Amino acid sequence: MDDIEIQLQESIDTKRALLVSHLDVIRKIVVTLITAFKNGHRLYLIGNGGSAADAQHLAGELIGRFKMNRRPLPAVALTTDTSVMTALANDFGYDTCFARQVEALSGPGDVVLALSTSGNSKGILNAVQIARDRGAITIGFTGKDGGILKDAVDICLKIPSDNTPRIQECHITVGHVLCSLIEKELFGTTPQ
Repeated sequence: MDDIEIQLQESIDTKRALLVSHLDVIRKIVVTLITAFKNGHRLYLIGNGGSAADAQHLAGELIGRFKMNRRPLPAVALTTDTSVMTALANDFGYDTCFARQVEALSGPGDVVLALSTSGNSKGILNAVQIARDRGAITIGFTGKDGGILKDAVDICLKIPSDNTPRIQECHITVGHVLCSLIEKELFGTTPQ
């Protein structure tokens, strides 16, 4: 096998392992998000680096559309406001950037979805603690061992890999599954 084949096979194998062992967790996340949206609550997404991009991607799918034209859903990536992020980092330290936003915006019944491949980002962990203190439901997307995040959230999806690119590929795949099933339940589309 050459490098291309190896990497594609690793991606396939990781997704196959996810399929075999994590369907119940994914179903629980789907139900949690559908229930929150049905009850008028919001979804806040957080992550660093590539996980920040994934947070923005998923918020865009939910606010815009995934597969159908329908009303927008209240999903906000807290990674996008550079003025807020840089002010908080400058004035309070980077590890507060998400926590301060979660404190300002979230409330009981809202959902905070934290993406962290290692599960050990201090800024992510701080935000999750604030979210729980405020009565929000917390969901973690992380890697194989889950890091500290696995025990800090209400629901944790641990991708069965310790390879960051493979973890992130599964995060976005599961994110797309969530978007599809949310649309089906709330707006009557068939997932594809």
